[in-house]
Amino acid sequence: MKTKSPIVEIAKKACPAVITIIISKDLPKIDGFYYLPYGDKNFLVPQLNKGKNEKTRIGGGSGFLVSQDGYVLTNQHVVSDPDADYMVILDPGRKFSAKIIARDRINDVAILKIDEKNLPHLLLGDSDKIDLGESVVAIGNPMGEFHDTLSAGIVSGLSRLITAHNGPSMEMSKLKGLIQTDAAINPGNSGGPLVDMEGKVIGINTAIVEGAQNLGFAIPINYAKRDLEEVKKFGRIKRPFLGVKYIVLDAKIAEEHHLPVGYGAIIIRERFGEDAVVKGSAAERAGLTEFDIILEVEGEKVNNGNPLASALAKYDIGDEIELKVLRSGKEFAVKVKLEEKR
Repeated sequence: MKTKSPIVEIAKKACPAVITIIISKDLPKIDGFYYLPYGDKNFLVPQLNKGKNEKTRIGGGSGFLVSQDGYVLTNQHVVSDPDADYMVILDPGRKFSAKIIARDRINDVAILKIDEKNLPHLLLGDSDKIDLGESVVAIGNPMGEFHDTLSAGIVSGLSRLITAHNGPSMEMSKLKGLIQTDAAINPGNSGGPLVDMEGKVIGINTAIVEGAQNLGFAIPINYAKRDLEEVKKFGRIKRPFLGVKYIVLDAKIAEEHHLPVGYGAIIIRERFGEDAVVKGSAAERAGLTEFDIILEVEGEKVNNGNPLASALAKYDIGDEIELKVLRSGKEFAVKVKLEEKR
C-alpha cells in the first residue's frame, strides 16, 4: 500500500484557513490609451477620466485565520496603505470586507478582522523551539491567483537580519530574528503561514532575496502572538513611545556628513515643517533636541543591527530607561519614562 507524505495531512488541515487578501482603491477611470511620442519611441499612456473614479485592484497577498471568529494574521507591508480597501477571500464563494485592527511596523505584522463565525483556523506553535534543519511547509497564494500553493523545505537558518522594502512606499526597514527557509516563497506568498510538521504555524512568510534561489524568510510567530494578545485585550497594539524622528547612523553616513560617530540614532526631522521631537512626548520632557545622537539604550548600542525602535520595544510602557546621548561633542545620560503611542 502506498504511503502518503505527511504533507498531505498538513494541506488538509492548513489550506482551508489560508486566505487571499485583495487590495483595491478608488482611482480615476481609464477611458483608453494613447501614444506619446518621445524621441524615436512611442510610449503608451492611459487616458484618465478625472471626473469619475472606479474601484481598481492594486495588489494582493496572503494571510491566515487564527480564530474561529475571524482574526487574520498577515504582513504589515501587505496592508500598509491606509487609504486602500481590503477584501479577504476564503474560497471563490466566500468573500469578506476586512478591517485593519493593528499594524506592527517593527515586526512587519498586521492583524485583520472579518465579520464571520465558525471559521477554520490554524493553531500557533512556539517559534522559540524551532530546530535548525527541521522540516517546514510554506503556504500561500502566489500572485494572488494560485490558491493553496504549498512548498516544502527545511529551516536553513535562524535569527537572520535583513533589509526589506516596506509596501507601496518602498520604505526601507530592518527585520531581525527571522527564520530562513529553503521552502519556495514567491510574490503574493507574503503573509502566509510557515508551518511545522504538526501543522502549527511557526512563522509568517515575509521576504525573498531577488536573484537568489531557495532563500526565503519568515517572521517568528511568537512576535505576532504578543500583538494578537494585546489586540484582543486592549483593542490595539501597545508599544512604548519615545517621540523622536531619527536616522540610524553607520560609518558611511557618518563620513558623508562629518559626524563624530558611526553608530547611534541622530534625531532629525524627515521633512521640512515637521518636528524632530514630538511635542508633549517623553523625549521632549527629557530635554532631547534635534541633532542629538542617541548612542545607547540601557547600555546597549543603537546601530543597524539594533535600531532604536527595536531597542525600545524590549521595554514596557511606564518603564524608566537610561539613554546615552551625544550633543555637541559631549556625552551625557538622561532618564526617560516611556509612554504609550497615541
